[in-house]
Amino acid sequence: MKKYIKYFVFLFALLAMSCQKEDYAFGAIDTPTNLKITAEIVGKTAEMPYGDGSGKVNFKATADKVISYKYVFSDGGSENAPNGISEKRFNTTGINKYTVTVIAYGRGGVATNITMEVEVFSDFKDEQAVQFLTAGTSKKWYWAAAEVGHLGVGPNDDNVDKNWIPDYYKATPFEKAGSPTSSCLYENVLTFSLVDGQLKYQLDNGGATFFNAAFEAIGGGSSGSDACLAYDASGIKSVLLGPSESVVMKNPKHAEQTRGTMLNFSDGGFMGYYIGQSSYEILSITENRMTVRAVMGGNTALAWYHTFTTTPPNQNPTTDYTNLVWFDEFNTDGAPDPSKWVYDLGNGDNGWGNSEKQNYTNAASNVVVQGGNLKITAKKEASGGFNYSSARLKSEGKFDFTYGKVEVRAKLPIGGGTWPAIWMLGANYATNAWPACGEIDIMEHVGNSQNLIHGTLHYPGRSGGNANTGSKTIPNVSTEFHVYKAIWSPASVKIYVDTELIHSVPNDATLPFNKDFFLILNVAMGGTFGGAIDSAFSQSAMEIDYVRVYQ
Repeated sequence: MKKYIKYFVFLFALLAMSCQKEDYAFGAIDTPTNLKITAEIVGKTAEMPYGDGSGKVNFKATADKVISYKYVFSDGGSENAPNGISEKRFNTTGINKYTVTVIAYGRGGVATNITMEVEVFSDFKDEQAVQFLTAGTSKKWYWAAAEVGHLGVGPNDDNVDKNWIPDYYKATPFEKAGSPTSSCLYENVLTFSLVDGQLKYQLDNGGATFFNAAFEAIGGGSSGSDACLAYDASGIKSVLLGPSESVVMKNPKHAEQTRGTMLNFSDGGFMGYYIGQSSYEILSITENRMTVRAVMGGNTALAWYHTFTTTPPNQNPTTDYTNLVWFDEFNTDGAPDPSKWVYDLGNGDNGWGNSEKQNYTNAASNVVVQGGNLKITAKKEASGGFNYSSARLKSEGKFDFTYGKVEVRAKLPIGGGTWPAIWMLGANYATNAWPACGEIDIMEHVGNSQNLIHGTLHYPGRSGGNANTGSKTIPNVSTEFHVYKAIWSPASVKIYVDTELIHSVPNDATLPFNKDFFLILNVAMGGTFGGAIDSAFSQSAMEIDYVRVYQ
């Protein structure tokens, strides 16, 4: 029995110790009392009982046993105010009544609140912006699709260097063109009108709106991506101007970064791209160009940027480029100009990936400037362990470019197995392996199909034997000079011989043809495209009169 008593006492002691360890103290719980709120309408006088038109009201809350306060305003705003003081600007034009609720928090998380009403006058005006928007009557605006960053997104935070620019993403020119999932964006017509002194707005979306993926369900979509969806955006909206209170306005240089004027659209109005927002901050505006910024609905960490002009975008422009930016006329005899060209040497990996039979050199017997022409000569001779020699020049690291017109006046080699090419390769090929880097073949010719010129694009899904290609028979390509040309724009890549179009491919953001490429000139022998080499072949050259690039 004594043993049991000892065990019982010992167990009781353990339980007592355990209970002591779990005896947490929560501290006092204090409910704030005596909560009061005062409101000072800025500029209020007997003659101006609703203030001076600034829309500003200074609030002060006091209470006993309080830790912090929060203000909730009926216009949708809210503010934490540890000391109970808040300066609020109400932006709706005219005399308007607002409800203001103050929540006072005490120890233990308990809270109490009080509500009051204020009636405030706001007469914010930006008459110049209205004039720019409407030209005094009515004006149509369109996406500035030809500009880099006409659509973009960036942070909405206190980073003063980046919170006023699309730092995360900038659309390339006409990026959304050419695709049924996005091209509807450029069909938008935004009309601002002045009707009896009131600013009005109407969006003609052509029947479809480009939705941000986060809001595509509103248009009936479920793809998980941005998409053009049928949507009725008709109806005239009222537009109220107001002063901006964005993070940009808090920047030290905000006067250089934003106009500080808000466009507030009624009835869910929006400016073309659906991001769940109806309030846009004008960053800049002139008679023919406007950039706005809008915080994304449902994600206040992001701000979207839209740029518009008064010129309608042409999604399928006949683009030409006339400013000569780079060239080689090959007027100096000797080796090619080292400031413009470098060499690929050897036979590459598996014959440059095509089972080619030549060894590339930089010997004068294979590549030389002579008599006003560059001559790249393929020869039947032992070279580097192969039975043929030739040369391959490229502008990589010397001249890379995005978009433009390339013209190469050339006379092609002759003979079964010859495979001359004038082409371009994506400059990021080392980190974005072919075909993801993209390839534009301005001219390819094989001696086994004399006079048949090929123009081809290689990219994911369309490469190698499945490349996107066109061809045309051109007389006398090995006895006469012809101009082989590519016009490469955000909307398309068009390939010509002289003035004859032989192939055209629409360009869009899904393709790799919206970044830097460099030029390549070479004559290969045999391989998967060059085919069987004529046993009688001894040597033949591609002669190039000039290479010119315009932008």
